[in-house]
Amino acid sequence: MRYEEFTIEGRNPVLEAFRAGKTIDRVFILDGCQDGPIKSILREAKKGDTIISFVKKERLDQISETGKHQGVIAYAAAYEYAQVEDILNLAKEKNEPPFIIILDSIEDPHNLGAMIRTANQAGAHGIIIPKRRAVGLTATVAKVSAGAINYTPVAKVTNLTSTIEELKEHGLWFVCADMDGEVMYKLDLKGPIGLVVGSEGEGVSRLVKEKCDFIAKIPMAGDIDSLNASVAMGILSYEIVRQRMN
Repeated sequence: MRYEEFTIEGRNPVLEAFRAGKTIDRVFILDGCQDGPIKSILREAKKGDTIISFVKKERLDQISETGKHQGVIAYAAAYEYAQVEDILNLAKEKNEPPFIIILDSIEDPHNLGAMIRTANQAGAHGIIIPKRRAVGLTATVAKVSAGAINYTPVAKVTNLTSTIEELKEHGLWFVCADMDGEVMYKLDLKGPIGLVVGSEGEGVSRLVKEKCDFIAKIPMAGDIDSLNASVAMGILSYEIVRQRMN
């Protein structure tokens, strides 16, 4: 599976993709372009919360595979997104307390793919990602997930903080990964839980961190101060698994 298969180029193909109900994560439009078809594309993009980027012609030429982009290129999701309710329902079906992973601003598709794979193995019921400043379900993500994307639902939401609040009403409590927290082995991570992991550079954003009930630190004895985001998620996920098994 290659990323290009989910790159749609040209005014008509992009407009048709929107009208056919395809999930379009992002659309690149030639800066200054204001004609009828472009306006229609913009209208459709705004309806579906698609990220719109106005770019120079050089950028479009660079990402174009066909050389016939006509001033517009769209990135369609390789896989359909789930709803947050689907994730809660999966936990209910399995008769297990929900275990949900929330990823804050993960932009590297290799990281997201690896995280989906780990989440599946750790028995997480699903993953939630934000619509903005984060990679979507691209073909690269699907490939790196090694098939896990077919079994672990991924929901995309507009606002992580309000999603956390809604999930708290369903009895979940939240732990986020951060170096300022309590060592993870000292925390009680059993029961319905949401694990929040941020990007390597920025970590979990302040507003999201404020919504978390606990902050967990992974003990590190090395000379550098951070782990790859997908590795950190794996370590914390398996501490949750260990505590659940006990």
